[in-house]
Amino acid sequence: MTTDGLGGSYEVIVLGGGAAGLSGALMLARSRRTVLVIDAGAPRNAPAEGVHGLLARDGMAPAELLARGRAEVRGYGGHVVTGEVTAVARDASGFTVTLAGGSTVRALRLLVATGLVDGLPDVPGLRARWGRDVLHCPYCHGWEVRDQAVGVLASGPMSVHQALLFRQLSADVTYFAHTTPPPAGEQARQLAARGIDVVRGEVTALEIVDDRLAGVRLGDGTVVGRQALVVAPTMIARLGILAALGLHPTEHPSGLGDYLPTDATGRTEAPGVWAAGNVTDLSAQVGTAAAAGATAAAHLNADLVAHETSRAVAAHHSPFSPRSEARLCALVAGDQFRHNHGLRTMKLLR
Repeated sequence: MTTDGLGGSYEVIVLGGGAAGLSGALMLARSRRTVLVIDAGAPRNAPAEGVHGLLARDGMAPAELLARGRAEVRGYGGHVVTGEVTAVARDASGFTVTLAGGSTVRALRLLVATGLVDGLPDVPGLRARWGRDVLHCPYCHGWEVRDQAVGVLASGPMSVHQALLFRQLSADVTYFAHTTPPPAGEQARQLAARGIDVVRGEVTALEIVDDRLAGVRLGDGTVVGRQALVVAPTMIARLGILAALGLHPTEHPSGLGDYLPTDATGRTEAPGVWAAGNVTDLSAQVGTAAAAGATAAAHLNADLVAHETSRAVAAHHSPFSPRSEARLCALVAGDQFRHNHGLRTMKLLR
């Protein structure tokens, strides 16, 4: 379903159709909410062959997982469209979302699940291998490179930690200092104790043979044979469209990138806006992101229920509500009856 002919209002619009967004939309649709998911169609894990560590779905292709999720949301009456959101604005009763091409839709609440993008080291050939034999997460892809020759490119504050994690999966791990000073002190002792070699010198290229990583080339021409290369990307939250709501990326305490802070329920600082998934949790895997989407959706639905109940209570006790009007009419009729009955009684007594 594209954005052709899209229009109208929804109780909730979900920005982003990954694991967090679709899981949240499923929860909302099952709660009989009118919900729209707008997805730009650029999932972060698209280059990966499979989703790993997800119970009962381990190894499933990312595209298949999302296709099943979209079908489930639609099965409960939710709408899922492919489109790019260009602006989000608050109005008197909620939010107006503008899509590329100029069409607009409205919502009472928003669930932000726009995810993040990975800023990769500037090494020729590296991005083309991303998600294949250039990796970052031992839990997502570590099993697939077990017992292989693994290199760790120093590209972030967690690079030594990455090397130690991948050492659990392979006895052949090499740490490339690249453009950073070689580890010193306790970190140097940790690497040495685990048998992880440290190679000085800038990595200038990857060696590819038969569409497979074969090694890492240094600035002096030396090639160190490796079958997999681990990097620490800079994680950048997709939040540009939310600036008008006062929501801006915040530097993550880990130094790994930026994110959108929320409370434990997924509620952001902007009234009526929740967030879930990698946009607010940089380390979330697919299962974690899906769970966060469901949690945020449940609290968002509860917020709508509280709002609706408050309005119902006010209407119920309003002197102009239909129920109050009926009660008033009954009281008036009763007073009139008592008045007429009193007059008749007085006449009889005379």
